[in-house]
Amino acid sequence: MSVQRLAALRALMASQPQPLAAYIIPTADAHNSEYIAPVDARREWISCFTGSAGTAVVTTSTALVWTDGRYYTQFQREADLAAWTLMKQSQTETPTLEKWLTSNLSEGAVVGVDPHTFTRDEWNPLQTALTKHNMQLIPVSLNLVDEVRRQLGDPPPKRPNNAIIPLPLEYTGKTAGEKIQELREKMAQKKASALVITALDEVAYTLNLRGSDIQYNPVFFSYLIITPTEVKLLTASDLSTAVREHLDREQVQLQRLPLSDVEPVLKGMAKKLSEEGNGKHSIWLSSDASEAIHRAAAGVDVLKTPLNLISEISPVALMKLIKNEVELQGFRECHKRDGIAVVRLLKWLHDQIDCGKTVTEIQAADKLLEFRKEESNFMGPSFETIPGAGPNGAIIHYSPSRDGVQKVIEKDDMFLLDSGSQYKDGTTDITRTRHMSRSPTSEQKSAFTRVLKGQIMVGSALFPQGVKGNVLDSFARHSLWEVGLDYAHGTGHGVGHFLNVHEGPSGVSWRPYPHDPGLKPAQILSNEPGYYKVGSFGIRHEDLVETIKVTKDSNHPRASGLQGDYDGRGVLGFHTLTLVPHQRDCIDVTMLTDFELTYLNAYHMRVFDTLGPILKQRGLNEDYKWLQQECDPMTRG
Repeated sequence: MSVQRLAALRALMASQPQPLAAYIIPTADAHNSEYIAPVDARREWISCFTGSAGTAVVTTSTALVWTDGRYYTQFQREADLAAWTLMKQSQTETPTLEKWLTSNLSEGAVVGVDPHTFTRDEWNPLQTALTKHNMQLIPVSLNLVDEVRRQLGDPPPKRPNNAIIPLPLEYTGKTAGEKIQELREKMAQKKASALVITALDEVAYTLNLRGSDIQYNPVFFSYLIITPTEVKLLTASDLSTAVREHLDREQVQLQRLPLSDVEPVLKGMAKKLSEEGNGKHSIWLSSDASEAIHRAAAGVDVLKTPLNLISEISPVALMKLIKNEVELQGFRECHKRDGIAVVRLLKWLHDQIDCGKTVTEIQAADKLLEFRKEESNFMGPSFETIPGAGPNGAIIHYSPSRDGVQKVIEKDDMFLLDSGSQYKDGTTDITRTRHMSRSPTSEQKSAFTRVLKGQIMVGSALFPQGVKGNVLDSFARHSLWEVGLDYAHGTGHGVGHFLNVHEGPSGVSWRPYPHDPGLKPAQILSNEPGYYKVGSFGIRHEDLVETIKVTKDSNHPRASGLQGDYDGRGVLGFHTLTLVPHQRDCIDVTMLTDFELTYLNAYHMRVFDTLGPILKQRGLNEDYKWLQQECDPMTRG
């Protein structure tokens, strides 16, 4: 299948007006979404590799995929290794895409890419690198993978166009009208004549609307254009009465235009502004917007002198990064409900396996969904649940198939369960690892404890306000690094409020986040170190945390030891939102410091004091007893 698809693509590359020596196929859609709809899964279709990150390059004789360490094992399992080469981008010896192209293509080579799927931030450096080697980067507006699909009788599915729903003020804490007014003030400061918003979660956030066009992500396909006097929303179909009434309540008057008209609308706006202001107007848009949108906004094809573009981080990305008090309270409350569901699932799973019943990975994920559906404001999972038993736990973004034989969770398995939910008042993302017999090997117990020590080191850290998240990454790895162990993913990502579970621009990783503005109070991040022994087991502990200001009087485990405030910069720390215990049987207490043991016992006490009364009130007495045992204090005796 892969060979046939590659042959058809290469034939199409050769038939272009300028024959292509290489064609680039990114994962992203026209909005640079991390998770995409099936209609945009071009890299997946051509390579059969289903991971959520990676870039494919096809030449006349070679096919390669660059991806990171989360997906190495998955790629080896899914791709046709006779046709495709894995480029391990996490490894220093792996050349970048730019370096590989300039080293392997001949002088004068033409490289093509669909400009709708390539950001300006990606386009410019690649174009510069190729130009230096007398090569060209050209936009190919007709996506060649889509064309190959049609030629082979497997056309892309239709683009989703599901209902858009309002999110009331009681959940958002700020009206869409207020948000637009704030953006217009920022536009005035930048002297921008228009702001073009292309990221789907940014459109949804700005208008306090949600959708379901991309699975697990409450967004809808759209663009938003804001000027000092107008708001234009481009969607695939007209807005419902409920949405229009919501926008009226939130003091937003807008014009709805067809989604497919975005480039003509932008070109028309550029032409009009040019005629009015002698080219002195500037258009503000994110550098993560596509090259196609950049060209249209500047009027490249319609103006002799294109408009100036302010291409940098989106002001909406920075606005939604800092949660308001209503959003923060929503996060705190939904984590209580989510904790109840996860605790019930873990208790049920142990009961089933202790009784000798057969439970598959899929059945465990489905049962967790059952429990979550009982919780108020539940809107669906925030990503596909990762239920990795035994060796499957070592596949970082594992996804079990419902076809064929399903993996049974065995009594001797280490079981890694990574899952999350979308609630109207917040988003959750939690990983807990359990040994099903409660008798891990000494190797598993040591690794489990070292990963936990890393999570505690991050969760209890104090740091200056404004430092970037990557500064904290080594804290999570410290205990693993002491014995030569590591993990091939970042330590933390931002989380949206009933939006994308992975939200930029901040994060905690060994690689710097390019647009991280520095940590501030009221952000939501994950804290998720791990360890993976390929072919054997995986361990990950993941909590969501809220960044908080810390003084000597704060309720923080290290507050009393403060002697300063970083010369006036201010002290930040984390408050853990996730409320599910860690498995005591997998913790080697002798490896914990006194501080770590006290921290862990205090966390478990908070979990029980918070969730216990809820379980009792609901009459879930057996779950209450199980949680009580799991949260009992640990001692060295």
